[in-house]
Amino acid sequence: MSTSEAAVRERLTRALQERDEEIADRWVELQMEQALLDTDIGEAELREEADSLIEALVPGLQSGVPVDRVVTSTPGLHEAVVGLSMRRARAGATPTATSLAVLALKEALLKAVQRDTRDAEELFASAVFMNRLLDVAGALSFETYVEGREEIIRRQSQQLMEQSTPVVRLWRQVLAVPLIGTLDTARTQVVMENLLQAIQDHEALVAIIDITGVPTVDTAVAQHLMQTVNAVRLMGADCVISGVRPSIAQTIAQLGIDLSTILTRATLADALATAIKMIDGPGPDGDEGDGR
Repeated sequence: MSTSEAAVRERLTRALQERDEEIADRWVELQMEQALLDTDIGEAELREEADSLIEALVPGLQSGVPVDRVVTSTPGLHEAVVGLSMRRARAGATPTATSLAVLALKEALLKAVQRDTRDAEELFASAVFMNRLLDVAGALSFETYVEGREEIIRRQSQQLMEQSTPVVRLWRQVLAVPLIGTLDTARTQVVMENLLQAIQDHEALVAIIDITGVPTVDTAVAQHLMQTVNAVRLMGADCVISGVRPSIAQTIAQLGIDLSTILTRATLADALATAIKMIDGPGPDGDEGDGR
């Protein structure tokens, strides 16, 4: 580390330690003035973020790590930037606004340094050092935001998928899964997991997969249905597919899809009646028994 860089680090460290409240206040003010927030994050939370990041900057500057690696190599500082980005992601801020909010710290910090020196060379050296330091922080915040937002979207999609494929108990030892929308690989896995777990929990003997809400059945959808049926059978239960409308039956026939090994019914009511007969057998008059 050169003598000049050491002097810059010392100057910035002193400003952060002696003028931390002033820097934090100015940083929060800049974010609000520049409309860098399009969320419900309040001033108190902004101040808490500022205090955390400013405090973490001090050991980073004192570490002697090259300026380009201070943010990524200092655990507390890295955690502060990542935490800020994740909170902004959850609050719905844009990645650009999040990155710009971090970069706004440059102005607040430089203003604090100006109170200690008016020397043009010292200020220029401090500004260059801060740019290199906080540009990395801005890039990290952008990257963290994007990755965090993708994870949030994946988690929300998973939750929506699970909620959109409920397993319903229709009768004693009879379960049903009403499917709505397209049945792709990811959703098939969720349906299969939920249904198999429900079969075990309820000791079900018949599972009805209702495809009334499925707009069309092609080769891929038929394959997914077959996978689910086979998994149900491995659990020792029978499977009935209901909701086979005329248009779907015609499509299946035209595509040459073989569903001959699967019991199908036109409506959910027909499938339930069939399931009850499979469990209880016909009553004395040929009617299904009471399996409630």
